[in-house]
Amino acid sequence: MAILVNRNTRVITQGISGKAAQLHTRMCRDYSRGNECFVAAVEPQMAGKEFDGMPVYGSVREAGQRTGATVSVIHVEQPLAAAAIEEAVDAGLELVICVTEGIPAADMGRIAAHMAGRSTLLLGPGSHGIITPGAIKIGSMPGHIFKKGRVGIVTRSATLGYEAAGELTALGLGQSSCVAIGDDPGLGLQPIDVMKLFAADPDTDAIIMIGETGGDAEQICAHWVRENLKKPVVGYIPCGKDDAREKRAIMEECGIVVAASAAEMGELLKSVLYEDFSWMIS
Repeated sequence: MAILVNRNTRVITQGISGKAAQLHTRMCRDYSRGNECFVAAVEPQMAGKEFDGMPVYGSVREAGQRTGATVSVIHVEQPLAAAAIEEAVDAGLELVICVTEGIPAADMGRIAAHMAGRSTLLLGPGSHGIITPGAIKIGSMPGHIFKKGRVGIVTRSATLGYEAAGELTALGLGQSSCVAIGDDPGLGLQPIDVMKLFAADPDTDAIIMIGETGGDAEQICAHWVRENLKKPVVGYIPCGKDDAREKRAIMEECGIVVAASAAEMGELLKSVLYEDFSWMIS
């Protein structure tokens, strides 16, 4: 089992004419079962053509109806990204992953109104994607640093998420899923949303939560963890602003073990697992 995506997920790339979209779609298709998972692309001016053997459609709705895809990854340029999200929502997709960064606040407000009452989940904007190691990756994560296992990662910083995964892999601890929610302000999935999914996932035994300065998403999540979660959680907040100290303090008060530096995340989680779940460590 995994959260949000798995080996049976079927994915559409929106904006396949872009160089970054083509590069990352190829890399995703080369990862594990990616050739089976990525089933179509959407680009109105390329409709009826193919991209590396995948059919290209003129709309998300048509692509979803013809292929059964339920997830879209958006590589559309910033001025058109909001409309691309709305199109995916209107097509009834289950999950939309928006890689595009810097969508204006006014556009995000419009998207929020458009998504109200809908069941579609949004990851991003500014998300580097999601990976279920050994099964599927969507976005721009470097698949080779990840290892199949039982530690979940939710991160606002993609690079720190990579560092955490690399540390865990080096220590022999694999990951169940890694979710990069992005640090753009917006209405996409927040740390608490991903934490709830990890809490319910029987194949996730521990979680790393990597936050950023600004906002109160980490504090909200920490209070939920204290009241609801039995699985061990290791946290990290990069230093640099006063609110980093406040966030760290609240996380620690709520029972999250907070790493003093990014380089300690893996070792700290391993020590927590030895203490609480020594039977899991080989």
